[in-house]
Amino acid sequence: MPYTSKHGPIDLPRVDILTYLFPPGETPSTKPLWIDSQEPEKNLSPAQLLRWVKRLAFGLERTGLKKGEVVMIYTPNHVFVPVAYLGIVGAGYAFSGANPIYTLPEMVHQINNTGAQIILAHPTMVATALAAAAKAGLSSERIYQFSDEFCPPCYGVPDWTSLIGTEAEGSTYSWPRLSAQEAASTVATINYSSGTTGLPKGVCVSHTNLIANIEQTIYMKYLDKPFWPDISKRPAERWIGFLPLYHAYGQLYTILMAVKLSVPVYIMKQFVYTDFLASIQKFKITHLQVAPPILVMLSKRPETAKYDISSVTDVLCGAAPLSKELQNDVMKRFGMQINQGWGMTEVTCGAIHVPGGVSDDTGSVGQLDPNSECKLLDDDGIEVPAGSPGEMYIRGPQVCLRYWKNEAATAESIDKDGWLKTGDVAVCDEREYFWIVDRKKELIKVNALQVAPAELEAVLLEHDQIADAAVVGITLHNEEWPRAYVALQDNAKGKVKPEDIQQWIKSKVAKHKWLVGGVTFINEVPKLASGKIQRKTMREWSKADAKILEGTVKSRF
Repeated sequence: MPYTSKHGPIDLPRVDILTYLFPPGETPSTKPLWIDSQEPEKNLSPAQLLRWVKRLAFGLERTGLKKGEVVMIYTPNHVFVPVAYLGIVGAGYAFSGANPIYTLPEMVHQINNTGAQIILAHPTMVATALAAAAKAGLSSERIYQFSDEFCPPCYGVPDWTSLIGTEAEGSTYSWPRLSAQEAASTVATINYSSGTTGLPKGVCVSHTNLIANIEQTIYMKYLDKPFWPDISKRPAERWIGFLPLYHAYGQLYTILMAVKLSVPVYIMKQFVYTDFLASIQKFKITHLQVAPPILVMLSKRPETAKYDISSVTDVLCGAAPLSKELQNDVMKRFGMQINQGWGMTEVTCGAIHVPGGVSDDTGSVGQLDPNSECKLLDDDGIEVPAGSPGEMYIRGPQVCLRYWKNEAATAESIDKDGWLKTGDVAVCDEREYFWIVDRKKELIKVNALQVAPAELEAVLLEHDQIADAAVVGITLHNEEWPRAYVALQDNAKGKVKPEDIQQWIKSKVAKHKWLVGGVTFINEVPKLASGKIQRKTMREWSKADAKILEGTVKSRF
């Protein structure tokens, strides 16, 4: 029998996201909630945000956009990103965020794939946005500069305030209220994921998915705290918003949960480790949402000792595997409770958490969120007993609708009964705590960002001197990197060096996709009779190489 969450079930509101966050009859707070960590005078309260959201929604409707069409943002974090997110989604359009370090080909792909009709681009990224839009056939008149301050025209691109309604128009604007059925079927966000295999795909998340995951996450966040279930009695919290807001993890906490829980978030425009530590010290940050690389820094980097981070009491770590040894080292040294969670873009953000208030030191990712189910299957599709490893399948109200314009990938990942194939291998004990023990899916996690091997392989095959290539993750000193196994054309053998390939690809892809794990030349890429790369063989090669390389390559920290 599948595992059913021991918690809940809980009632989930079946409305649109703006009605959920700003219920009729309630007056939004005027206290600053989104605060620039470097310039705190730049801030927005929920009341201010809602006014901007309504002006943006009015302006988008005025352009003639059809409901369900996509609006993209292409920007680093800043205090107006929550305005864009909620203005786009609240007006009935689909939000899609592009990684601000994307190269031109990567931007062209996302514009083409989403069919984006409007792009809000940071002034430092306007040139790339214009070039990508031109290649994708999108008019430059559909691009606007988007920052936390007014921007004079650049390359003929106006500031986003020329798009939005006036204060008067915003004050009278009423966003479209969705019925329960509409909320469940309307795409709110399209974040990109590699899924279990292949190229990055747009994950369609509905209003209902978002609301379900907020409610589930809040439930698990406080479940074993002494004030539960009256969270109005919880101690004051302060968060730091360094997670990227084009990513589901950052969106859930910095935008959605911040509003629902009225927690101030100090937003970092870019992550600099010493600035991160200084902000914790200055603003007395209480809770962190992190990925494992941050804990590696806390543990290893000497700068940590120069700052007072004693205000931090609770840390949630997700987005990539975390060893219990690192978890316990940081907990012991800094006196903070670190609990893990498990999620993926296809479950909106999360589906399993160690309950808040539980002191876990086992490396578990926790228990199922309320209203969620899980089954662990062996290679024959048979459920495994407690304590045995099996691939994890998840079902619940947070499971996405589908992949954007990709029926084949949807059918491969979500069955007719709503079970999502995760590609992660887990074990579960008699208390129904889960541990992730392996990964079946192909994707590589670099600093918690996804890298699709198929995408890098396709780029490598553009090189005239490469006959074939396979890409796999390699873990060195607890950090994962892409590594390429390359078969050269006969006329290139002895002439091309591995470092030539590493250098060549840097202009083609974002930094987290660079071949930091190295390039190795091979005679032939191992493939099945069907022509598919033998991924299992590649992982075995990578593990063997890692043992050799760890003795010769120094840790970054």
